[in-house]
Amino acid sequence: MFSDIPIKYFDCTHRAISPKDTLKNFEGKRKIAGITRIGEITHLDRVGVPVYTAIRPTAKEGGVSVYAGKGATTEQAKASALMEGFERYSSEQQEEDKEKYNIKIANLNELSNTINPKDLIIPKNNFKEDKPLEWIISKDITSGESFYIPNNTVFHPYDPIYQNQQLFKSNTNGLASGNVLEESVLHGIFEVVERDAWSIFELNKNIGTEILKETIENEIIQNIISKFENEKIAIKLINITVDTDIPTIIAVADDTISKDPALLTLGVGTHLNPEIAILRALTEVAQSRVTQIHGTREDTVRADFMRKAGYERMKRMNKHYFKDYENKIAIENIQNYSSNSLKKDIETAIKKLENAGLNKVLFVDLTRKEIEVPVVRVVIPKAEIYSVDPERIGMRALNYKATPK
Repeated sequence: MFSDIPIKYFDCTHRAISPKDTLKNFEGKRKIAGITRIGEITHLDRVGVPVYTAIRPTAKEGGVSVYAGKGATTEQAKASALMEGFERYSSEQQEEDKEKYNIKIANLNELSNTINPKDLIIPKNNFKEDKPLEWIISKDITSGESFYIPNNTVFHPYDPIYQNQQLFKSNTNGLASGNVLEESVLHGIFEVVERDAWSIFELNKNIGTEILKETIENEIIQNIISKFENEKIAIKLINITVDTDIPTIIAVADDTISKDPALLTLGVGTHLNPEIAILRALTEVAQSRVTQIHGTREDTVRADFMRKAGYERMKRMNKHYFKDYENKIAIENIQNYSSNSLKKDIETAIKKLENAGLNKVLFVDLTRKEIEVPVVRVVIPKAEIYSVDPERIGMRALNYKATPK
């Protein structure tokens, strides 16, 4: 199904080309997608890890119009913000999509080859089998077979244009862009795996192991940790990898100088290479801090609650992040499964998901012809989503008992 695209950029992330080349290829298309400005906001925080924003005033109601991008370098952070803007643009349903994607309006029993919405973990009583849904065709990566899945899982913000039932609040889980389709699919998979592991961790609170920072020899990671710790911001790295065996890491930051509860921030990263997972988590912490300080995104209202609750109370409420972990692990004990091929990495991830009982990995190609930036939505039935939507709790999380590797 996929071409054997080599990975040629390995610094800070694994990509087909460098962030510099990504910007060269796609920056000229940002105005078509309604992205009016890209700006650096690194200076708003004292840490100094690069963070950029992309502004898109034409975002549909229900979505955000300010997107943050992070990275170990300024080019990586800028490319991250730009590509998130393209993702959001591409995920908005357009008038021609009904014909382009052969969208069907039917109840569950009127179509064949459908994914049962119950396998997508929906809030209780939100699904009526005899009432129509909007369906879109997805492709199963493993079998190549086509399956109808609800539009609700693909488009964001989702508004049932034919006044049919809505299953849940739409989100961006599994929405990913890349330099090529294969890269988009791989990173879409990583995001769904990340949210699944994070959901299980949030609901169980006792499965993590702390990573010994002194065992990490990667200079880029050590440099970023030093940027935090030189500013008296304590960093903890927690391995929350679950039965998918795809490294997923949480980085937690505790600002011991300001003791601002809104700056008790965290970042989560997933990758076949645990060092890249750590880098993604650390740069997301930096992004989270700057986003709270910047205060321009529409989804930062939680900061008001945190500040009212207070620093010590927030740490107690989230003690599974800030506690002293008895179980500690060296970085070399977290296996690196990555290769130098996007296709091979997709195949590795799929096998690991199958071993965890997640037997279908679906995707919809959302690439828009007017910008030609590869964007996909990856959907993995039965993967947990609680960390994004607390109304949705599945059996994987409720029954999970294994200890992460």
